[in-house]
Amino acid sequence: MFGDIRVLPDLVANQIAAGEVIERPVAVVKELVENSLDAGATRIEVEFRNGGKSYIRVEDNGKGMAPDEALLCLERHATSKIREAADLDSIQSFGFRGEALPSIASVSRFTLQTRGQDREHGTEVRINGGKLLDKKDCGMPVGTKIEVAHLFNSVPARRKFLKTDATESAHIAYTTRLFAVAHPNIAFSLIENGRTLFRSPACNALPGRIAEIWGKGLADNLLPVDAVDPKTGLRLGGLTAKPGVGRATRRELVTLVNNRPVDNRTLGFAVLDAYHGRIQKGRYPPAFLFLQIDPAQVDVNVHPAKREVRFRDESTVRRFILESVEKAIAPALPLEPMQKLAPSDTPQGKERPPLPDLSTLPSSHPSLPRPLPKEVPASTDAVTSQRTTSTPPLPKKTSSATESSAAHKPISASAPIITGWKLLARFQMRYALFQTPEGLVMLQLQHAIQRVRYEQIEDDFSQGSAASQPLLLPIPIDMEPVAAEQLAKQTELLQANGFVVEPFGTNFFRIESIPAWLPDAEAENFIRDLIDQIRQRGDRQGEKTLHRETLKQLACKYVSRDALPQSDEAVEVLAAQLLNCRVPHTAPSGKPTLTEISWSDWSKRFQE
Repeated sequence: MFGDIRVLPDLVANQIAAGEVIERPVAVVKELVENSLDAGATRIEVEFRNGGKSYIRVEDNGKGMAPDEALLCLERHATSKIREAADLDSIQSFGFRGEALPSIASVSRFTLQTRGQDREHGTEVRINGGKLLDKKDCGMPVGTKIEVAHLFNSVPARRKFLKTDATESAHIAYTTRLFAVAHPNIAFSLIENGRTLFRSPACNALPGRIAEIWGKGLADNLLPVDAVDPKTGLRLGGLTAKPGVGRATRRELVTLVNNRPVDNRTLGFAVLDAYHGRIQKGRYPPAFLFLQIDPAQVDVNVHPAKREVRFRDESTVRRFILESVEKAIAPALPLEPMQKLAPSDTPQGKERPPLPDLSTLPSSHPSLPRPLPKEVPASTDAVTSQRTTSTPPLPKKTSSATESSAAHKPISASAPIITGWKLLARFQMRYALFQTPEGLVMLQLQHAIQRVRYEQIEDDFSQGSAASQPLLLPIPIDMEPVAAEQLAKQTELLQANGFVVEPFGTNFFRIESIPAWLPDAEAENFIRDLIDQIRQRGDRQGEKTLHRETLKQLACKYVSRDALPQSDEAVEVLAAQLLNCRVPHTAPSGKPTLTEISWSDWSKRFQE
């Protein structure tokens, strides 16, 4: 029964290990950069093509290796970082397993060039699919250069699961930026398809490194963090966002443990808790936080990728992070309660215009229509004939300087309206109860606003009639290189929908016009959120429809922050607008806008 058990060949074992260590091209870059850091490099250059699938090069000026070490490092579990199992309890190096290089070499065309400090010439080793092709001397400066070509060509099953070139490139760029921020004293360069994405010389100031790589706009909105716990030896440094500054994704919430970029729920949630009530719900504060901790108190040997860590005392670390961040942002807090902050990246952002408050309407305001069926027929003569003279007119736009005509234009008058509703009461400022001939209807006001605004914007987009308003003072916006490239690709889409965004130098733009429904205080946030959403969804050719839908969904999210109606008359008008929508029963998110209980259901409940 044991006749089928055998020891796998080294090549097969390396390819299996590669599946855990090297999941995608960015893992190659990460492992090679970590080796460069462990080698004491002061300059690291990363170059890749086609999302890293066809070519990756990582070159450094570290201590290099001797000729015999150049071959030995390609053996499984050959490492200079640890000597015995006890060393795992206090790991201070970035790499330590000795798996990365043989794993990479087993699934690619691999070239290693290295020269030690005491050597007159370097050593070159070439491997293809785990098989040694050549070893020879070569001329090169002190350091190491590794080239990885045709990644996963020998493992087609793994290659077909890779994402688009743009997606894989974004991962490589993001990871390289993380290392550059983690080590500002090291010069970093990143080159994609022959084009330099960024080149940052060594510096001692973290804000300068963030400004170079992530943009000056972000760097100017960060506060310093410097806290020490004498009892535990914990130290937290870095930068964190000013109150009110938020982003749509977590990409700029960066946590590092002993200068190692990590993903840890304890750290992330501690930062978010520090901003509770101090940032708009659903947004994330940008932060670059460096936690220094005794290596014996943290386990980095959790996953082969080494991005996950575990702390020996999670609660102590969490409490320290929370208190340190709260103390850092406290001097920047406004005097008024935090819930009164405007939903903007700047506390001075303008408030959104509310729905029209029609308190001046006469008390004899006619009754409102009952809900339409879910499938509303197109506007025809038959539908038009359903209108009655008792239908209340939709509210007219008042001449207010703070309101835009596009944001509050009425729903198309071609939709059928049937009378019969009576407002009974409002509850908790979020709900409104109506009596209808068929029963009782409860309206969720915020969801109703979202549906109304969404269809208004949808109509504008479909007709290409989004009203645009020029800004008196253009809004500058600087982006990190990858985001700037994406924004440049979307200028046509933006212009077709009321935006005018012009390039103004490297990675720098000016917002000159915005749609009438968008307050100018939210313009920069909207553009950043749009680019983040598009990057998350992918950037393949022919996805203009997807990007357009992304813009539409985000627009709905922004305009739906309107204040809730404050008068009975305004609630009634909102109900009339909702019932004229094409899909009145749900918000764009899929959440219900209303719920109805018929008189017959009431009779059943009371067993009449």
